[in-house]
Amino acid sequence: MKYLIVGLGNKGAEYENTRHNIGFKVAEKIAETLEVSFNTTNFGWMAEGKYKGRKVLVLKPDTYMNLSGNAVKYWMQKENIPLENIMIVTDDLVLPFGTLRMKMKGSDAGHNGLKNINEVLQTQNYARLRFGISADFSEGRQVDYVLGTWNEEEKEKLSERIEKFSKACLSFVFAGINNTMSAFNGK
Repeated sequence: MKYLIVGLGNKGAEYENTRHNIGFKVAEKIAETLEVSFNTTNFGWMAEGKYKGRKVLVLKPDTYMNLSGNAVKYWMQKENIPLENIMIVTDDLVLPFGTLRMKMKGSDAGHNGLKNINEVLQTQNYARLRFGISADFSEGRQVDYVLGTWNEEEKEKLSERIEKFSKACLSFVFAGINNTMSAFNGK
């Protein structure tokens, strides 16, 4: 059984430590846990490993956030991975910082990465794990906020939160979406 975990983010040093790149950070933690490295490949960087006997592909798309669907579709088709074995990890402005919310389906909630995935896959029925980044910005400053770096208070808690999200993704691989949602949502 194969699984595809996609951490959304933007390539380039200027985006590396921004809120919008939290998907990349979670993907990197999963690869570290699986003791595998990322290699440059079609549509991004891929790490391949095994978790409890299941093949796990961890992808960081290099398409920029707004075109993430192209990378997801390519790897789904290339590796013949069913929709129910895909997890998308992304940031979420609506949730308080560090809040974990996993869902089996849903709208894009205004997130351009999810919007593109929905358009390319022609469905909203895939698992997504949202990392709360809060909405601590003044009117008209959303882009600056999501593309901004973490504040000191967030930095102190970030490592622990990334670890929790990594565990939730691997739980999804082994225990399935419903058990994982019950164990991790809101934590």
